[in-house]
Amino acid sequence: MTKIVICGANGKMGHTIYNCIKEREDCAVTGGIDLFTEQYADFPIVASPKELAEKPDVIIDYSNPASLDGLLEYCLSTGTPVVFATTGYSDEQIQKIKGASQQIPVFFTFNMSLGINLLVQLAKKAASILGDQFDIEIVEKHHNQKIDAPSGTAIMLANAINETLDNSKHYVYDRHSQRKKREKSEIGMHSIRGGTIVGEHDIIFAGHDEVITLSHSAASKSVFAEGSINAAVFLRDKKPGLYDMSELISE
Repeated sequence: MTKIVICGANGKMGHTIYNCIKEREDCAVTGGIDLFTEQYADFPIVASPKELAEKPDVIIDYSNPASLDGLLEYCLSTGTPVVFATTGYSDEQIQKIKGASQQIPVFFTFNMSLGINLLVQLAKKAASILGDQFDIEIVEKHHNQKIDAPSGTAIMLANAINETLDNSKHYVYDRHSQRKKREKSEIGMHSIRGGTIVGEHDIIFAGHDEVITLSHSAASKSVFAEGSINAAVFLRDKKPGLYDMSELISE
């Protein structure tokens, strides 16, 4: 039985993770962390990690980038494995996460969906075959409450494609101020925000007289919740290191 603490317990994803865990037999929620400490289930919620009554086996973080330093401090001092599922981290914060993985087990990915991680592999394969013959554009759509843009998943997809192409591409996020033709070295990134869209990502390979589109659409937040729970169960008892969905899928 994996004992899990949810960081961001009173958020929408926190509630979704709890609802998914209570249907499982391999893990349980033993605590929550949130600035809003109102209790809604049979586990206590505290305002900061240092207030936790007992050390969990793993922490799942679906909170806010502002919580990173306090969470890392607790995990490093107690040796607690942590699953980072929050988006919107700065490059400096990502380096802190990677640095912490030298001392504790860390699971970090921009998207917890199994389908998205399959999409990454398909995009890499398409890029390796199509090369510079096709222009590449990424379109991501999310609900109107999402703060960061482009999404972490869109960046993850672009990075995977760019690495496949020997990092020969640069990213263009907005063309309204540019009066010139599209460069072959571009990967265009476009963000749409509206309604209650959970998450949609399209990778468009546009060539001469043909277009190939790879797509993924999430119908509910439980897709990401289940992925993070599986990551937490996987991470328990692992050695210090940086883990992602590729290790989880292959195990």
